[in-house]
Amino acid sequence: MRFKDLSGKELIDVSKGARLGILGQTDLDIDIKTGKIESILIPDYKWFGVKKGEMQDKIHWSEIETIGDDIVVVKPYQDPYQ
Repeated sequence: MRFKDLSGKELIDVSKGARLGILGQTDLDIDIKTGKIESILIPDYKWFGVKKGEMQDKIHWSEIETIGDDIVVVKPYQDPYQ
């Protein structure tokens, strides 16, 4: 799958039922040796879309459950000791 096929899809956290963002408005960690996506970095935005500068969430590729036509369903790892 190419990035252009992912761009525009909404990220949904299935464990919280929360919207995380939209691919295309996120950053990607890519393994330069393999070209594979390792994680998706979701920026933390303030009011009116002004970028705050810190990353809010980091979703590892292994945490993606399903990629549909319009959404990407994510189930982030939850540390049982927190």
